[in-house]
Amino acid sequence: MTGALTGRRALVTGGASGIGAAIARAFVREGAQATILDRDRRAGEAMVGEYELAFIEADVADTENLRACIAAAGSFDILVNSAGVDQHAFFTATSPPEWRRWLAINLEAVFATTHAVLPAMQAARFGRLINIASEAGRRGSRGGSVYAAAKGGVIAFTKSMALENARYGITANVIAPGPIDTPMLRRAVAAGGERLLEGMKGATLLQRLGTPDEVAAAAVFLASDAAGYITGETLGVSGGMGIGT
Repeated sequence: MTGALTGRRALVTGGASGIGAAIARAFVREGAQATILDRDRRAGEAMVGEYELAFIEADVADTENLRACIAAAGSFDILVNSAGVDQHAFFTATSPPEWRRWLAINLEAVFATTHAVLPAMQAARFGRLINIASEAGRRGSRGGSVYAAAKGGVIAFTKSMALENARYGITANVIAPGPIDTPMLRRAVAAGGERLLEGMKGATLLQRLGTPDEVAAAAVFLASDAAGYITGETLGVSGGMGIGT
């Protein structure tokens, strides 16, 4: 699909590492003018040094500052909400401050970024909203209830955006990854051990981890004109984990 996004302006949150970075790189290869937003300045500047893109340093949990930063950057044709943080604790071991932060990063930030970009998309009568959720948002999660609730909220919110914005030529879709080989997953494995890794692989039909590039390929498709008749959908990139959900 070389050149599939030529001339499009794309914003990718969490774009300095993992899935977000893979999506940003893929968008640049497809001709998009990409901007990444991340709180990790070092990783963000490294991306700028290696690829032709712009960088906004911001913490998605600070939604007021987030909206201001996006407004200052101008309008976008494509929004990918990839920023997120995982949870590894049973609900009774989770404190209210912890669940509020997980919800802020994984759900409220999606509200804020969407609210910031939608007016310009509506005026242009074109837009692509792509939210990175998780199969946990469809299946639930043992030891990640708040994370699953947030991702389930992202899925429902995206469907609502599809319903509200189809008249403007804006599509809204979700990518639901399974276990993807990212720094976030590797940190979880480092804490939980090899048994956790094997359990993640075993939960998929393909019996392996996915790669960030496999998620990025789905994002490129959903952002392209080839996906112009697809909206309100949840696409699992999860090795078959989502069957039956």
